[in-house]
Amino acid sequence: MPKQLPTVIVLASGRGERFRAAGGSGFKLHALLAGRPVLEHTLAAVRASGLPWHLEDAGHPGMGDSIAAAVRATADAAGWLVLPADLPLVLPSTLQAVAEALGGPVQAAQPHHRGQPGHPVGFAAGCGPRLAALAGPQGAAPVLRALREAGAVAEVEVDDIGILTDIDTPAQLAQADALLAARRGTGAG
Repeated sequence: MPKQLPTVIVLASGRGERFRAAGGSGFKLHALLAGRPVLEHTLAAVRASGLPWHLEDAGHPGMGDSIAAAVRATADAAGWLVLPADLPLVLPSTLQAVAEALGGPVQAAQPHHRGQPGHPVGFAAGCGPRLAALAGPQGAAPVLRALREAGAVAEVEVDDIGILTDIDTPAQLAQADALLAARRGTGAG
């Protein structure tokens, strides 16, 4: 019997205040990156991964609230990959690698690029009650920290700068555009 796949939770509930405060206009997930909205790039990678997914875009007061709502909406999932929607360069292969790392004693998995931790962070189904109880701005950091202290987190090294390339400012959008152009120029996704 094939292993059940975790659900990618795409978090799109934020207000994007830092983007506007830094001079951006409109909602950052609608900002154009190589002619398409940031959110569309993120969703394209999720779709290409072949993993089930859920878009959480109902306005919530904090990231913890968004994660909790998404976990409750997908309560029968085999686990979850928490992916902020403002990571438009994440590769489908990274999503698959994080998903594959879950299972057995591994209750969470976090991708790293050249030693730097990024997203998506994966959680096994057993983490559901703790994730569904989250609230506030911290997201799932307290759950991940407790699992790391218990030795139940896999660190997944990936060659994917996209796990670190979030869009919080117009300058970061310009950087992402340059990275995407370079990636397309080398044929690497």
